[in-house]
Amino acid sequence: MSEIRFDDRVAIVTGAGGSLGKTYALDFAKRGAKVVVNDLGGALDGSGGGSAMADEVVKEITEAGGTAVANYDSVATPEGGEAIVKTAVDHFGKVDVVINNAGILRDKSFVKMSAEELEIVLDVHLKGAFFVSQPAFRIMKKNGYGRFVFTTSAAGIYGGFGQANYGAAKMGLVGLSNVLAVEGKKSNIRSNVISPLALSRLNEDITTSALAEHISPECVMPLVTYLASEACEQTHEIYSVGGGRFARIFLGLAPGYFAGKGAKISAEEIQANIEQIRNPEGYTIATKISDEMKLILAAFQE
Repeated sequence: MSEIRFDDRVAIVTGAGGSLGKTYALDFAKRGAKVVVNDLGGALDGSGGGSAMADEVVKEITEAGGTAVANYDSVATPEGGEAIVKTAVDHFGKVDVVINNAGILRDKSFVKMSAEELEIVLDVHLKGAFFVSQPAFRIMKKNGYGRFVFTTSAAGIYGGFGQANYGAAKMGLVGLSNVLAVEGKKSNIRSNVISPLALSRLNEDITTSALAEHISPECVMPLVTYLASEACEQTHEIYSVGGGRFARIFLGLAPGYFAGKGAKISAEEIQANIEQIRNPEGYTIATKISDEMKLILAAFQE
C-alpha cells in the first residue's frame, strides 16, 4: 500500500481555522500539499471576523516544515469565493483540491425562522461552496485534474429539529457535488460528499453525549485526505464518517408499482398499492438520471 502524498498539489480548505478544517489542512500540509487556510474568523452565527484563527493554523504548518498561506475572505459572496481561489493561484499557481467545510448555525424552529436566518445559512453553506468551487473548477478543468469534498450533515439527509435552514443548505450541497461529479468526470475531476459526526464549534452541545470522547475531528480526517487525493477514483458518492466508522450513504430506487401501459391511475389505486410502492426490496442504486428512465422503459417491456 503506497503512501498518499500531495506533493506539487495545491489545496484550499474553507473554515480551516479550527476543528475539522484545521485537521484537514494540517494533514494535507504534512503530506506535501501547499495549503490555503481560509477562515473568516467569525462567531458561530457568522457575525464578526478576524485573522487569528487562520494565522495560527498557518503558523503551525510552517513551523512543522510545511507550506501554507492564510485567507480571511468570506465564502458567502462571489467576490469572496474568487478571492480565495486567487490566493491559491497568486501564491502557488493553481488549485487541485477544494474542501468545502466552512459553515455557521442559526438554529430556530421552522415557524419562528426568519427570512434572514434562512438566507445567511444558505449564503455560507450552499452559495459559499458554489462561489469557491466555480472558479476552482474552471482551473481544474483546464488542468485536467481536481478533487472536491463537500460537507453535508445528518440534518440534511435525515432532518433535524430547528434546522430547516441548515438542513436545506446541507442537502443542497449533495446536489451541487453530484453535478460537479457529472460535469467534471471527463476532466479527471472527482467530487464526493461527507456527512461527519465530530466535535466542532458547530455542535459543542454534543459534549454531553456518551459519544463525545470518541468522535474527534481526527477520526474524520483520513477519509477526507483519501477523497482529496490522486488515489481516489470514486466520485458522485456520499459517506458517513465519525468515531472510526466509515460507510457509504446512497439513494436507493425501489422497483415500485407499475399499473400497466396506458392505465389511468386514481388516488384510490395509489392507496391500495402504497406498500408495494414503498417496499425497498430489490432496490437499485441510481447514479444517473437515465438510470431511472431505464427502469420505466423496462416496466413497459414486461
